[in-house]
Amino acid sequence: MAYDNLFIVLAVAAGVPFLLALLPRARLPGPVLEIVAGVVLGPAVLDLVQPDATVEALSVIGLSFLLFLAGLEIDVRRWQGPLARFVAAGLAGTVALAVLVGWVLDLGGLAESPLLVGIALVATSLGLLVPILKDADAVDRPVGQLIIGGASAGEFTAVALLSLFFSEHASGPAVRLLLLLGLVCLTGLVVVTSMRAGRSLWLSRTVLKLADTSAQIRIRLTMLLIVGLSALAMHLGFEAILGAFIAGAVLRMVDPDAEQTHPRFHVKLEGLGYGFLVPVFFVTSGIEFDLGTLFADAGTVLRVPMFLAALLLVRGLPVLAYRRAGLSRAELVAAGLLQATSLPLIVAATTIGLKLDAIRPENAAALVAAGLLSVVVFPLIALPLLNRPRGSASAGSDSKQA
Repeated sequence: MAYDNLFIVLAVAAGVPFLLALLPRARLPGPVLEIVAGVVLGPAVLDLVQPDATVEALSVIGLSFLLFLAGLEIDVRRWQGPLARFVAAGLAGTVALAVLVGWVLDLGGLAESPLLVGIALVATSLGLLVPILKDADAVDRPVGQLIIGGASAGEFTAVALLSLFFSEHASGPAVRLLLLLGLVCLTGLVVVTSMRAGRSLWLSRTVLKLADTSAQIRIRLTMLLIVGLSALAMHLGFEAILGAFIAGAVLRMVDPDAEQTHPRFHVKLEGLGYGFLVPVFFVTSGIEFDLGTLFADAGTVLRVPMFLAALLLVRGLPVLAYRRAGLSRAELVAAGLLQATSLPLIVAATTIGLKLDAIRPENAAALVAAGLLSVVVFPLIALPLLNRPRGSASAGSDSKQA
């Protein structure tokens, strides 16, 4: 086993933050630079690094951990009352538009599997949006709550549908639906068992005692949960990413106030994920990106803005359902742009689609390129709108009326 390729990947992961620090005005998300660096150093350009077995294995684990961290951001306590109704209405609009867009692309001969393309367009990069909203002090504002709720619903729906209809383990959709229900029931059993175990005074004291020692018991139990649910998902015929995503949601349900009661726990998880595993996934995605196919002909390049517009339509337009929440026009536009920001699940969906011959390489490359552009462009436009004083929008409308 050689570590040369992994060393280069980790060197890129370590160098990107320094490059961003040197270019503070660029405001580029780290994952974008990591993917671009992977493209440049990979076979497509300089051919200095190859995705060998070690890098591939860590990349798969990195994707699972990224979706675990995304699931960890889902707080079911927010999914109640008016917020739940607004999010549900927006999700219904997203699914309907995804079906419509997939059908139109299929009619135009631009999608081998309209269902796969539609699923890829449903997701939002929850793991990328939460840090952006935190930096903008918008997490606790109504607009931030709606964006997180909508992104969570889209992410969960896309992961579930991707696992239900596209898996390397062959079985019919009806059988998979029954197996998915079985997975939900088993997940519920895990939640109930964990909550009952948490009421044990001896167990609680032991976990508290070992949490910050060399045992790092909370981290060990978390990794057991992630791998266990991922293995269970695979045994039932689904992708491991579904189990990892569910593991994050389960941990949040079992320990909803972890950030307040033991904040070091989440810091450690984010350190393991964003400090090691997740960057390996993004850099490897760049190494495996088919740049030659993307620029093979003008038609493939033209599909990039088309898919970018499809993302904005499918994920951005349904934020009109949030109007009754009292958001300003600027906040609605910002919410639409941020909900249309998507990358990790597009990469996952196209990777699975290529393995199953459900998508052509040129369409996969164009979809990933559109995801990259969404992560770069949409937040840059949305942030000034998100931070715009509410009075400025009303003042502008008053002046127009005058």
